[in-house]
Amino acid sequence: MATMTAERAQAGYALANDEGEAFWLLGMLQTIKIGRDDTAGRYGMAEIVVPEGVGSPWHVHPEEDEWFYVLEGAMTFWVADTRMSLTARSFAFGPKGVPHTFYAEAGGVRALVGFAPMQFEGFQREAGEPALERVLPPPMDGHPDMARLASIAKRNGFEILGPPGPPPGR
Repeated sequence: MATMTAERAQAGYALANDEGEAFWLLGMLQTIKIGRDDTAGRYGMAEIVVPEGVGSPWHVHPEEDEWFYVLEGAMTFWVADTRMSLTARSFAFGPKGVPHTFYAEAGGVRALVGFAPMQFEGFQREAGEPALERVLPPPMDGHPDMARLASIAKRNGFEILGPPGPPPGR
């Protein structure tokens, strides 16, 4: 695996399907393809594999734009009150300052997620755990500790507004 350094990014690099730092986070497999150290924090991108029904908490990034490109499967993406259904080769954008969430539909989803600037990586590292294998983690036992996640999110540039799933009241 290529070393994660700013020098690597300056020289250019390629990662194979099974390369990049992988984390198990909230029932997902998330692999950093270009991280904050590669870009001085300006942007980053991760590949996510999400099982059916799993997704992110309802949240907002005050300073970080987030976007999704679906590689396989289907997902629902909410930006404020707008529901978007994404399938393979679909794209969605969540601008900074606007609450959003996503969850995988039937059969799960594999997607690329971009961030600018790359603050989310700190959350991945602190709330997630290194993936022992390039597979989905064991299913979560119950609901995540939202208070713990909220404090980690705050330290890493965003705010959790509610649990995973559709926005409150939807």
